[in-house]
Amino acid sequence: MDQDKVKQLKQHEAADPPTGDCFRQGALAAWPICLGFVPIGLALGVLAQQAGLPAWAMAMMSVLVFAGSSQFICVAMLAAGAAAPSIVLATLMVNLRHALMSSALAVHLRGVDRWFLTLFAYGVTDESFAVNMARFRGGSWSRWSALAVNQLPNLTWIAATTAGALIGQFIPPGALGIDYALTAMFLCLLVFQLQSRLFVAVGLIAAVVALLWRWLIPGDSYIVGASAVAATAGYLLKRWREGRR
Repeated sequence: MDQDKVKQLKQHEAADPPTGDCFRQGALAAWPICLGFVPIGLALGVLAQQAGLPAWAMAMMSVLVFAGSSQFICVAMLAAGAAAPSIVLATLMVNLRHALMSSALAVHLRGVDRWFLTLFAYGVTDESFAVNMARFRGGSWSRWSALAVNQLPNLTWIAATTAGALIGQFIPPGALGIDYALTAMFLCLLVFQLQSRLFVAVGLIAAVVALLWRWLIPGDSYIVGASAVAATAGYLLKRWREGRR
């Protein structure tokens, strides 16, 4: 990195220092996510315990992976006796959507040093992405507030999944609709994102493409494929609407 870039980076850091207000704003935005992560994390921990994973393994998975859908898939595949390469490949395919989300967030994090980006990227989830993108678009949203939105749910998730694994031995398999918890959470996220006809159209495109892709092509690639197709279609539809004005 040349001297001019170093100087610009230092000026950017000095202009945007972390403050207590940044943390409070991030915490206020993050608490609904944390609240939602508690039952989902407990459900995952219970399922993991019933699949034979000890509490320490569940805690380490949450620390190292921190991806609810992938962890649910991993636990289900472990319970079914799947081989390790199959589990790794399946979870990789499911989590490729994070590349799309991170590229969208990167627009709002230009000039930020790599240490911050590393910590920020570790905490990107579907929920934090939705909140941070909405706040960044609204303006006056600090990267430190965005970091709090990423990391506070992370800590909640680790605690909830570990607690679920510890108490899982006392809960019968399939009780309380635990196996439906993750699906319910994603349905709620989808509803909150349907803010206009364009969002509804993109959601419908994603659903149709995912169903057709899943029917025609075996495996889990339909998740990434439907996301890419729907995002591209949404962009083109937005450009088309703007061109008509």
